[in-house]
Amino acid sequence: MEPKDDYARAINAHYDHAGGLEAAIDRGLRVAGHDLATLRPEDLAAVDQFHLGGPGSTRALLARAGLPQGAAVLDVGGGLGGAARALALEAECRVTVLDLTAAFVRVGVNLTARTGLSSRVRFGQGDATRLPFGAASFDAVWAQHSAMNIPDKGALYGECCRVLRPGGRLALHEVLAGPAGAVRYPVPWARTAALSDLAAPDMLRGLLGAAGLREAAWEDVTAEARRSAERLLGRLAAPEGPPPLGPHLFLGPGTVELMQNLALNLAEGRVTVAQGVFLKE
Repeated sequence: MEPKDDYARAINAHYDHAGGLEAAIDRGLRVAGHDLATLRPEDLAAVDQFHLGGPGSTRALLARAGLPQGAAVLDVGGGLGGAARALALEAECRVTVLDLTAAFVRVGVNLTARTGLSSRVRFGQGDATRLPFGAASFDAVWAQHSAMNIPDKGALYGECCRVLRPGGRLALHEVLAGPAGAVRYPVPWARTAALSDLAAPDMLRGLLGAAGLREAAWEDVTAEARRSAERLLGRLAAPEGPPPLGPHLFLGPGTVELMQNLALNLAEGRVTVAQGVFLKE
């Protein structure tokens, strides 16, 4: 699907920087020693759970969210579908992934089919501030590192609340503005400030309350995020070269610089990271 406006084109260009993503993932899988004929979700974790903490942070958010088995979940900004496939396996959720990046949607559909999870995980391309779903369609909305590129967060969280059923919950894991000043660019979600929009923690919590969502849990996980960023940076900048699978497959050859700046922003308090759960009454 061709992006329809300048913002969507910019997002697509940023997250599909290298092109040929599925072929690059297949090459990486072969080098890593995985059998492409019997692909497992865990084989993809280094590239398809591109949020700080990787699969561990997904499991932590799942435990914090307390999703019921078999819940209908909307994964907003779910990328290649790594978290969605984890929810499908670990909580038997039925997950709909919505992402603005066409390459993520296209490759995510194929990876899901190849891991045998198409009956539980489906994909669509779309704008998170104008969700193409009816009111009260989902038991939960899932959002891991989904809002950093979205200026209109009021619309984003208003839409999340709209599509939730009464008693439903929003589980989020977000990169936020820190107290120590402006972000150093480029970073993994934006090469310049023009594509970045981080909310401070108190602002975000206020927006969620205004959208009709009550806070049930909140935890600053910046320390864990910093350790995760530093570990990933070490792997990407290793003398022997980057690992077979990782974010460099879609962010391109400048990925080390992006991760260096992210680690520095976390260390200096220019960005923070939190997980939270918010309920629709």
